[in-house]
Amino acid sequence: MKDKTQLAKYLRYTARTILLIITALVFVFSLLSGSEEYGGGIKGILKNSPNALPWLLLFVFIYVAWKWELVGGAIVALTGVFTVFFFHSYRFPIVFFVISVPLIILGSFFIASWYLTREQPAT
Repeated sequence: MKDKTQLAKYLRYTARTILLIITALVFVFSLLSGSEEYGGGIKGILKNSPNALPWLLLFVFIYVAWKWELVGGAIVALTGVFTVFFFHSYRFPIVFFVISVPLIILGSFFIASWYLTREQPAT
C-alpha cells in the first residue's frame, strides 16, 4: 500500500511540475511571438494577447487536475488529443513531441495517481 502511495505522489508531482513549466513557457512564447507585428512593446503584447488565451485555458485545466485528479487528468489528456487532430500537430514532429505527447502522458499521470490513491472497497 505504501508503494502505491509513493508512486501516486511521484506521478502527481511530476505531472504538476512538468505541465506548469510547459504551459508557462508556451504561454510566454505565444504572448511575445507576434507582438512585433503590432509595433512591439507593451502595446504589441496586449494586441497579441488573444494568441495566448488557449494556453491560459490550459492553466485552468491544470488547476482542475490539481483539485480533482481524475476529471482534470482526463481534460488534460483530451486536450493533448485535441491538439493532434485539430491543430494537426502530427505534421510537425517538434510540436507533436513537445506539446501533444506530454499533455497526453501527463494527463494519464493524473489519472493513474487518482487510481492508485482511491479508496479500495472493503471485501
